[in-house]
Amino acid sequence: MISTAFSVLFVTFLLLTLVLQFWLGSRHIRHVLQHRNAVPAEFAERIPLAAHQKAADYTIAKTKLGMQMLLLNAIVLIGFTLFGGLQWLAVSLVKLSGPGMLYQLSLLIAFTLITSLIDLPFDYYKQFVLEEKFGFNKMTKGLFFGDMLKSTLLGAVIGLPLIWVMLTLMEKSGALWWLYAWIFWSGFQLLMMVIFPTWIAPLFNKFTPLEDDSLRTRIEGLMLRVGFASKGLFVMDGSKRSAHGNAYFSGFGASKRIVFFDTLLSRLSPAEIEAVLAHELGHFKLKHIVKRICVMFIISLGFLALLGYLKQQVWFYTGLGVDPMLLAANDAMALILFMLSLPIFTFILSPLSSITSRKHEFEADAFAAKHSSAENLVAALVKLYEDNASTLTPDPLHSAFYDSHPPASVRIGKLQLSATSATSATPSGAIA
Repeated sequence: MISTAFSVLFVTFLLLTLVLQFWLGSRHIRHVLQHRNAVPAEFAERIPLAAHQKAADYTIAKTKLGMQMLLLNAIVLIGFTLFGGLQWLAVSLVKLSGPGMLYQLSLLIAFTLITSLIDLPFDYYKQFVLEEKFGFNKMTKGLFFGDMLKSTLLGAVIGLPLIWVMLTLMEKSGALWWLYAWIFWSGFQLLMMVIFPTWIAPLFNKFTPLEDDSLRTRIEGLMLRVGFASKGLFVMDGSKRSAHGNAYFSGFGASKRIVFFDTLLSRLSPAEIEAVLAHELGHFKLKHIVKRICVMFIISLGFLALLGYLKQQVWFYTGLGVDPMLLAANDAMALILFMLSLPIFTFILSPLSSITSRKHEFEADAFAAKHSSAENLVAALVKLYEDNASTLTPDPLHSAFYDSHPPASVRIGKLQLSATSATSATPSGAIA
């Protein structure tokens, strides 16, 4: 029977994925521990042993917490599917609301709320125990729950109409509903890129124009050199939540803006900030953002087409513990089952995404070295690795699955080689 075979396949992939993830996590912990008591030679003059050991302990703590969450998520997944949790929830909601759109929206809302409540203790522990222990947490409990409330309300205001449209398309658009849904979803994603910087992000953080005139002049000079037009330079009050620092640009078209965490500005020199920004601008100028968007659209088209096929197959439901004959409508259930099962079958492909992402990081580093300074970017990255307690000695295989950026030693090694090449190419007596 196909449904039984699919159940076996699902459980097999779930167990294999879980074993692989635990094996990778264990490798990572052992590798970091083995290198805990010695700073890598290339960083020995830049990073103190105490900071290196803090990064190792922080990495191990995060990895262990992640492994605990993996185990819980696997148990919850089996509970929702093969143990009948979704079936019970769906039947209960049908009895309360009757068939129709209200039932389908209620099912999605109930599923989201239940999974969020299950994740809440881990989110709280990570913020107020783990991050607090290593000196990164700056968030109050009021802000934590305030953010949660804002996110819930925002999810309702934006998410419910979005889901309503998707479910309507699934129900009334015929066999090619997935194509129309993809067109709508792609347009929604582009719209979010435009409105997020100016309408959504300010709901959670305060953004103020960059006031340092000398730094502004320096950055504007960089943008002029590389041909980047921005809507503005802003500082974000990231320090009210965390001691971690970062910089990014967001938006699309005329809404593009450059954002610096206040924690970043307080730690890096103007030359180092320019180098970090040059790296970020490299992603834009080298079309990495456009390429990622295009890949995202192509993948989402393929997944929606797959969902279009699976939602018509009885074995897809019964193989995951749901009897579609007992339900008035299956579209919301198909969405939930697809979201639950997809990561199980695709985790093994994670390194493919990392390969592309790392290639882009190397290219952006080279762009920054060309338009700013490789030495300043190295200095900035070393400070960021230290301040963010990012391990300098990740397990290579674990990193291949989980890290979008190259390991520190590889990345900085390439930049130092670039800096050496630039110095040797400078004529005698010239000013580099």
